[in-house]
Amino acid sequence: MAVGDLIAPGGLRCIQVLIGGSDQFVDGKWRRRSGHAERSGDCDALHLLVCDRVAQAVGDRDGVGDIAGIISKLDHLVELGVDAVWISPMYPSPQDDAGYDISDYRGIDPLFGTLDDFDDLVEALHRRGIRLIMDLVVNHTSDEHDWFVESASSVDSPKRDWYWWRPPRDGMTGGEPGAEPNNWGSVFGGSAWKWDATTAAYFLHLFTTKQPDLDWENPEVREAVYEMMRWWLDRGIDGFRMDVINFISKDTELPDGRVRAGGRFGNGMPHFVDGPRMHEFLAEMRRETTRDGRRDGSDRELFWVGEMPGVTIENAVDYTDPANAEVDIVFQFEHVGVDHGRGGRFDVQPLRLTDLKTVMNRWQVGLSETGWNSLYWCNHDQPRVVSRFGDDGEHRVRSAKMWATVLHFHRGTPFVYQGEELGMTNYPFTSLDEVRDVEAANHVTQARQAGVSDDEIIDRLRAGSRDNARTPVQWDASERAGFTTGEPWIAINPNHVGINAADQRGDPSSVFHHYRRMIELRHGLDVVIDGVFEMLLPDDESIYAYTRTLGDDRLLVLANATGDTVTVDIADLDAWVSGNSDLVIANVDDPAPLTTDLVLQPWEARVHRRTGS
Repeated sequence: MAVGDLIAPGGLRCIQVLIGGSDQFVDGKWRRRSGHAERSGDCDALHLLVCDRVAQAVGDRDGVGDIAGIISKLDHLVELGVDAVWISPMYPSPQDDAGYDISDYRGIDPLFGTLDDFDDLVEALHRRGIRLIMDLVVNHTSDEHDWFVESASSVDSPKRDWYWWRPPRDGMTGGEPGAEPNNWGSVFGGSAWKWDATTAAYFLHLFTTKQPDLDWENPEVREAVYEMMRWWLDRGIDGFRMDVINFISKDTELPDGRVRAGGRFGNGMPHFVDGPRMHEFLAEMRRETTRDGRRDGSDRELFWVGEMPGVTIENAVDYTDPANAEVDIVFQFEHVGVDHGRGGRFDVQPLRLTDLKTVMNRWQVGLSETGWNSLYWCNHDQPRVVSRFGDDGEHRVRSAKMWATVLHFHRGTPFVYQGEELGMTNYPFTSLDEVRDVEAANHVTQARQAGVSDDEIIDRLRAGSRDNARTPVQWDASERAGFTTGEPWIAINPNHVGINAADQRGDPSSVFHHYRRMIELRHGLDVVIDGVFEMLLPDDESIYAYTRTLGDDRLLVLANATGDTVTVDIADLDAWVSGNSDLVIANVDDPAPLTTDLVLQPWEARVHRRTGS
């Protein structure tokens, strides 16, 4: 989610890569194997790797990722097993929010290259059998977009009602505290309204003040968006990732939100998350941009990802039901909040494994019959999983593999964040000057005002800041990790000397090759795609265990989520011991044979397969 996401001026915020399942992308067509659900793009079979500011081409000195740099690293993705690349906003932008403040929907920011470079990227990807997914940010634009400039020029502007303009509260003077049309708070802090003295009105911005919200109630707005989408699809892209897309339908009354005790602003989310016309808008979008999942005149199947903060399971089922033709997959956030205290990401609490399993199980069961899950631990909004839930010291390699194994055998589309396939860790902040994320910067200001010491603030950033995920990919052990020959836009993690792609690609026991092997399994095992999920040991605080079952084909996933040895106590484990099960993947050398009194080593994970009755 582009919520508070500042990636310093210039540079691609993220690249996301769909890593293959059991289908093949050949000659522009996503070729299904028999028996798979008829879902657009067949997302059933996909993984997804998320990468932030992929390295530039050799010799680039500006310290910012660009299209040429992406092209130069495509073979790394091919080796990993990638089927599709998802690139976050590359459009022209003032970069107030890392490109999520778009000033021109039909161009490429010069920081990243040109439209010709973009076409080269599409061709290079397709030549390798890889699809390209574009980020779509249409809840809001930049305040420098021509649409908003025109809208703000006059109360009589033909585009005035393309955005949410409102007068001050009755009896109050615009610009004064409390005069805002309602009490909603912005995702980034402060009011969600900004006063415009020129036209004597407020405009709504759920994100930064430079990201005014589009009014989707206006059919002219919707058609302008659809026309732009058709333009990119006709240029050869293979789908969209739609940023905070479930915010576009708002309660037109814009009622006040509930103010939490001690809070200043109200929570507007009940009035703009999964709003009253969401399903109508998404169905219309799909209908107006594609036909039967394709563009007219093309046999390319397209893939649609809806990022949906706060989405309920019930709505997620409807959004991803193929019969409704809205999106193929929802990207939800419930499980990545299980270790948050009342202070959110800057109030990290020790993980209770049972809380995590409860949430994961609820989504697995809730979308088991209809709909489709997103599966991820990391992205540009989250700290590194090996530092967050694992052990980024002595057991870094093993715990990185363990959390990867647990995730990837669930039902859904796994997301792998850039560098996660290397076991990259959180950044060791030593100074507040190292902060780049707008949310973190706002927290620093607010915490200092509340009297919190800088040392405590740094501790909070080490645990929860999104900058942890945004340091450059560690390509090699050189001074700047193979990312640039100049000064990087954000500090490079000093542990790149020992954690980098060059070393791991040559090491068959590395985290990288563990991911590669899991992707190979995903290609070949239908039970991973379609098997029924059953959580085992839901009350155990140490072991994460579950089964997947498709007819006579079964998988047993066992993982120790602690730094201690633990004994597995599962009721029907003897059936697996006596049933001639095969070990398909593990994260330890010479794993012990499966027995009824199996002892798992610290952070050990293993997957067994049993076929036949």
